[in-house]
Amino acid sequence: MELGARERGILALERRGFPGPGAKERAIREELGLAPVRYYQLLNALLDDPRALALDPVTVNRLRRVRQSRRGER
Repeated sequence: MELGARERGILALERRGFPGPGAKERAIREELGLAPVRYYQLLNALLDDPRALALDPVTVNRLRRVRQSRRGER
């Protein structure tokens, strides 16, 4: 089973760079119609989904490293 459009949109958004504070949150709301809190919940679950890893291994592995380093700081 493939990822849905929302999950693919989340990964696509994570591949992009954003120019300044608030730009990413604005894009999350406008492009995906999600509250940022819900977006990050979905993103976190997506990082553990093998389908996401198969679709975009570079982005998923980069985000997994970021998540792991942040957990180590706590």
